[in-house]
Amino acid sequence: MGNLGLCTSIERPYLRFMGRNQNIDDLLVELGDQAPSGYYLALHVRFAAPLMMFQTYDPRWIDHYTQNAYALRDPIVAWGISRTGATRWSDIDLPDPFGIMQEARQYGLVYGVCVSCGPMTSRTIASAARSDREFSEEEIATISGIILHLHHETEPPDNLTPAEIEALQVVASGERYAAGAARLGISESALKARLASARKKLFARTSAEAIQRAKDYRLL
Repeated sequence: MGNLGLCTSIERPYLRFMGRNQNIDDLLVELGDQAPSGYYLALHVRFAAPLMMFQTYDPRWIDHYTQNAYALRDPIVAWGISRTGATRWSDIDLPDPFGIMQEARQYGLVYGVCVSCGPMTSRTIASAARSDREFSEEEIATISGIILHLHHETEPPDNLTPAEIEALQVVASGERYAAGAARLGISESALKARLASARKKLFARTSAEAIQRAKDYRLL
């Protein structure tokens, strides 16, 4: 149903933070409009963790799912990892020995669609749910388009500039801004500008988060 269980934090939808742009927020609202019972979205799963993750399912289901470590057993997650495209949950032909999909029905996740796109090295996996009926072909096409758009809008950088890398490295070493700027021979405002640029590229809220993501993506 969708919780890879691999992300260090779960972003609450519609909360803007440094690096997010209005277009991404608008697309999340569109996705929510298409999923009456909520959605799950893991963007750019790389090195066992998504760049960003969003969920609007019933919080009770999210807690139950996490406590039972269902991510390792979920046929929907398995489908999204192993294939690309879109499919209704009812058409997924993978085994569900733990009855996860049946349990999900108790939380309003009765009908759904899974969408997977991108290469294995940067896969985006999403699910949208409703309780009343199957998604139509037109709705599936709309949801798929939103997911693909979000995938492209949040594409992680392939590289950082030398100046951005230096700024992240000096902060990672524990230097305060003033000392770090002096070490690099630049003003404190210039250091902060480089850090802000790196955070924006990495969709990070803080410099610490940017440093970790840069390491995860082998940019540092």
